[in-house]
Amino acid sequence: MALSSFKTRDDTIRLHPNFVPTLEASDDPRALTFGATLESYAELGQVHAGAQASFLEHLGNSLIIGLASTLAAVALGTAAAYGFSRFEFRAKKDWLFFILSTRFMPPLAVVVPVLIMSRTLDLQGTHLGLIVLYTVFNLSLSVWLMKGFIDEIPRAFEEAALVDGYSRLAAFRKIILPEARTGMAVTAVFCLISAWNEYGFAMTLNASGATTVPAYFAGLQGNIAGMPWPQIAAGALIFVAPIVLFTVLVRRHLLRGMTFGTIKQ
Repeated sequence: MALSSFKTRDDTIRLHPNFVPTLEASDDPRALTFGATLESYAELGQVHAGAQASFLEHLGNSLIIGLASTLAAVALGTAAAYGFSRFEFRAKKDWLFFILSTRFMPPLAVVVPVLIMSRTLDLQGTHLGLIVLYTVFNLSLSVWLMKGFIDEIPRAFEEAALVDGYSRLAAFRKIILPEARTGMAVTAVFCLISAWNEYGFAMTLNASGATTVPAYFAGLQGNIAGMPWPQIAAGALIFVAPIVLFTVLVRRHLLRGMTFGTIKQ
């Protein structure tokens, strides 16, 4: 994929494919060593046939929807997980199973009800519509992951804070949240990947105003001039970069999360 992003279209579809871009397949004055060209990256800002906006606009939609839904899912999931971890109430295990069971149902089974609700609430084709949808779908994952991390935090920390005069909310904010940063980072990675790669609802329920990158790539199949493979390869390479960057930024928390709770005091 990386090598194809530096080729011309003729070089990508030639009868005898080359792993390395060739000079004879490109007359681009910007050609680099071995015939590599940056033309595909320069054309990411253009609107190709089969699409209604450029790749960069769709990438912006993916960033807005992915980051907002991840933030909402982690925040709501952490608050709900704290309640399930620290309080006893009727049918607690049943509620936990019900939350988990929402992951059992295939998305195709609820696409029609979701479409009807989106149209009724005038959310179809908007960023908010997909943000709410992805938040709801990732909430069960967030609750279960965060509950496991919060269960590992000793209750004695909170009890000491309550004895010192802290309210329950203050103890949650100053004791639980700092200790649960590892779990929140792990949960954020999973939620972001889920929202970032989601295709079905982004393609079915959305309009051109908030289409994400996976739906954009699918729309290029209608290009009458042929698939722009170098541009697709360049876009795909850029598309995975934010996920890799985000994972690198939180890698310290991810490594700690792999061993969190394995050693009991």
